[in-house]
Amino acid sequence: MSGAIFILSGAGLSAESGLRTFRAADGLWEDHRVEDVATPEAFERDPELVQRFYNERRRQAAEAQPNAAHKALARLQKNHSAPVYLVTQNVDDLLERGGAKQVIHMHGAVRDALCATCSHRWTAPREMQVTDPCPSCGQQHTRPDIVWFGEIPYHMDVIQDAIEDSDLFVSIGTSGTVYPAAGFGQMARHLGIKTLELNLDASNAPFDEQRQGKASEIVPAWVDEILG
Repeated sequence: MSGAIFILSGAGLSAESGLRTFRAADGLWEDHRVEDVATPEAFERDPELVQRFYNERRRQAAEAQPNAAHKALARLQKNHSAPVYLVTQNVDDLLERGGAKQVIHMHGAVRDALCATCSHRWTAPREMQVTDPCPSCGQQHTRPDIVWFGEIPYHMDVIQDAIEDSDLFVSIGTSGTVYPAAGFGQMARHLGIKTLELNLDASNAPFDEQRQGKASEIVPAWVDEILG
C-alpha cells in the first residue's frame, strides 16, 4: 500500500524486550496496586513509594533492548512512501532506540521528569527523589512525566489529525480496552479507514483483519509485506 499508516502500540510491543505488560491478570502492576502507584492521589499520599516504583521502571527500561518489532516499525517509517504515525501507550523509549523518529508518547515517558507545581519538563536522572528541586521554579514537587489514571493523555489533537490523515489503522500489542486509546479504532472505522490488529491474542474489537503471534515475528513479516 502507498497511503499513510497510523500505528497504535501497547505493552505487547515491548514484552519480548523484557518489560512486563502493564497490568497482570490479578490486576497488579509489578506487584503493586495501580491505585497505589499510578494516580495523582497516590503521589500526594506516598510520593516516596511512587518515586521508588518509577525509579525501578526507569532502570528496567534503560536496560531493555529494542526487539525485532521496534526495529521493523522504524524501518517501515524510514522506507514507506507516505507518513507512518507511531503513537504508543508505552512509556519506554525502545521505539526511538530502535531507530524510529517523532514517536508520539500519549502516556508520557519514564525517562522524563515533570514539575507538579509549574509543569516544567526535563530529562529525569536515573534515580529521582521527592526532594529534587525543579530546575525552573525550584519547588520540591517533581514527579515522573507519566500520564496517570484520572489524567488526560498527551497529544490528543495531534493523534486525531493523524488518524484522519491515514489510510490504514494498525493496533499492535494492546488490548484496546482502555480509553481514550480504545476509541481510536472506532474513530478509524467511522472514517472508513481499514483496520488491522497484530497481537499475541485476538481482542474482541471489530478489526477488518486480525493476526496473532509474537510481535517480534508478525510485525516484521507485516512490514515486509507493506514495503514489498
